[in-house]
Amino acid sequence: MTSAKHTTAPATPLLDRSDERYQVATGVMGSIRSFLDRVRAGDLGSLPVVVGLAIIWTVFQSINPIFLSSQNLINMLFDASTIGVISLGIVCILMVGEIDLSVGSVSGFASAIVGVLWVNHGWPVGLAIAAAVATGAAIGLLYAQLFNRFGMPSFVSTLAGLLAILGAQLYVLGGTGSINLPYDSPLVNLGQSVFMPAWLAYTVVALAGGVMFLAGFRTAARRRSVGLSTESLQQLLLRTLAITVVLELITLYFYQDRGIPWMFGIFMGLVVGLDYLLKRTQWGRMVNAVGGNREAARRAGIDVHKIYSSAFVLCAVLAAFGGVLASSRLASASQQAGTGDVNLNAIAAAVIGGTSLFGGRGSAYSALLGIIVIQSISSGLTLLDLSSSLRYMITGAVLAIAVIVDSLARQSRVSHGRA
Repeated sequence: MTSAKHTTAPATPLLDRSDERYQVATGVMGSIRSFLDRVRAGDLGSLPVVVGLAIIWTVFQSINPIFLSSQNLINMLFDASTIGVISLGIVCILMVGEIDLSVGSVSGFASAIVGVLWVNHGWPVGLAIAAAVATGAAIGLLYAQLFNRFGMPSFVSTLAGLLAILGAQLYVLGGTGSINLPYDSPLVNLGQSVFMPAWLAYTVVALAGGVMFLAGFRTAARRRSVGLSTESLQQLLLRTLAITVVLELITLYFYQDRGIPWMFGIFMGLVVGLDYLLKRTQWGRMVNAVGGNREAARRAGIDVHKIYSSAFVLCAVLAAFGGVLASSRLASASQQAGTGDVNLNAIAAAVIGGTSLFGGRGSAYSALLGIIVIQSISSGLTLLDLSSSLRYMITGAVLAIAVIVDSLARQSRVSHGRA
């Protein structure tokens, strides 16, 4: 009597690991080697910004212990929110390989509209804000028409817009040149003294961790369904848990003082929303395609003109809304709003944070990281009682370094076939 022999069929190899030349990174050392390989290939991600921010914080904290106090960091959150919202618009326009040099003027003009309609003409504040944001949308649409219909370079059209909109701002404000907003109004309180309840902040962080885990789990499930490799459930859980715990500790540190401003909460909401649009929607994929190669995107059936129009409009709308938040922070609308270093900081924040000037690479979190770097430099120099001239020079140097790193990383990606 013979017994049947049962053999186990070999597991089907994963598609992205079926080539025997493919080196699979396993374990901690394998992950480190894989990370170093990506860095050498030019896939830097947010690494330069994180390293630079760590150096900046270490230097300023060693010189002045007040720098990393919860009170000073909260003031930084207030100041970062207004320029950060404008910088989000810059991320949108840079993603398609264009530029908007008038975001500062648009923000100043929007604040002037709010002041005139609300204070001088008695409009409800919500309606005045809506009118300011709608004006920004109209400006963005005009830029899109000049670009799509007449082929006017965005550098030229937005530079002309910078001057024209600044003139409109001066005209709207009139001879006084400044309008004080009601100090006890909800809009001004938003920029001065309104903070999220502690329980809400902790809950939001916990929910964000849960959403992060679910998104990673869904991505892993989709990859498994088509035979691609994924990280293990344990790795995903540990990574999500570590990030959530760190964010909760940071939140706890802020609530040793006043807490997290609602203005920064609005900014973070816009960051998360734009990140979702760029990474999880068809529109975001088309934006990346147009920024990467316009002609290839057109041949693939993408309406390139509509994508450019949406980028210009979204950039101007965010600039206008940033101007509204700036008027809230300053409790006034004046001729100086939107001038000075607003353009510089908004564009520099996006580029320093990792958005490529060549288009096709970047994220909403670039604006967040970049504006934190800029505000850290500004706050540190202010605490040291140093002149603003030094702040301009340091910010310019950091911007130049960011562009050089981006250019070198792009060349490295091309040479390694990752562009």
